[in-house]
Amino acid sequence: EKLRVSAPSNAYDFGQIVNAVNATKDKAACADLLTITDPKRLPVLLSNKLEGEILLIFIQSLEHYIAGKDPGLAYQHLFYLSKAERFKVVVALLSKNEKEEVQQLFDLLSESQSDQYSLEDLKSLKKVYEL
Repeated sequence: EKLRVSAPSNAYDFGQIVNAVNATKDKAACADLLTITDPKRLPVLLSNKLEGEILLIFIQSLEHYIAGKDPGLAYQHLFYLSKAERFKVVVALLSKNEKEEVQQLFDLLSESQSDQYSLEDLKSLKKVYEL
């Protein structure tokens, strides 16, 4: 059964939904969550709870469900994810395979057109993701 996702009003709610999504590895539900969540709120909603597993399910959901339809939204989420607490630590600990997944999303975004970002923007964001 597909997880039902509603807009989180605070970091606690967001954390509960993220944990449920992560436990079931439900990328479609995660994509729903990211679609209804304002990217600018990500750092606040994630609080200090960002972990490798969470970053990866966000990346996979963005890649498989959002980037094709709305590359601008995917870029915004990547951008604001990088502003979250613990981001640098989490990225530093990604394995080679995990980094390749992040790279795939960036490749997808660089093939798409959006008025939300330029190729320069993508290039500088890739550096932040240590790619």
